[in-house]
Amino acid sequence: MDIQEKTALITGGTKGIGLGIAEAMLAQGMKVMITGRKKTTVNEVVKKLNKKYAGNILGHAGDVTDIKSQKAAVSALKKEWKKLDVLIANAGVGHFASIEDLTSKQWNEVIDVNLTGVFNSVKASIPSLKKTQGYIITIASLAGCNFFARGTAYNASKFGLVGFTQAMMLDLRPYDIKCTTIMPGSVATYFNDHTPSKKKDAWKIQPEDIGQMVTDLLKMPARTLPSKVEVRPSRPPGS
Repeated sequence: MDIQEKTALITGGTKGIGLGIAEAMLAQGMKVMITGRKKTTVNEVVKKLNKKYAGNILGHAGDVTDIKSQKAAVSALKKEWKKLDVLIANAGVGHFASIEDLTSKQWNEVIDVNLTGVFNSVKASIPSLKKTQGYIITIASLAGCNFFARGTAYNASKFGLVGFTQAMMLDLRPYDIKCTTIMPGSVATYFNDHTPSKKKDAWKIQPEDIGQMVTDLLKMPARTLPSKVEVRPSRPPGS
């Protein structure tokens, strides 16, 4: 794919991995819409990015758990740029507790955002992506293949997301739509109320690293599809 002038929709694009992907795409000449739950936050990030990428960045406030909201985001993107080439399903949350302590509300939020939310974003995007023979990339986690204590909800959502994406890939490849899931290990983001530190988190994967990975995937020859990509820090503490 020649990615210059291609358009992308990134859910959860106001910070962390989503923002890292957005900036990498914009630097390559792509047009990007980022979404987030809070309109004020979305507008702040778009205003900042507009200083460098004016005309190539849009924002849309919406909730991935609401399929009408996702359809509205796709419609807004196409109204401005006429087509959708890439969907990055990145929005995610995490609640970590023993199964004894995990509440039904926490369970439902994790599954609704991390799994059903991706389903909604994908369903809203498929008609447009068929027309452009586009690309869907879901952001899963190494928690989608490695289980851990206090991770029942998060593991379930990410194991499910990996399986969802691989099955979706088989469904959609007759339309020449590519599907990949990226499974990062520790990333220096604000996930789960963490505040990144340049010094303490220097060993972690950085959001811009995932951004580079995404643009590299988009440039792969049409005949080749890395359908599942695991990525981890090369030298974690103690190694």
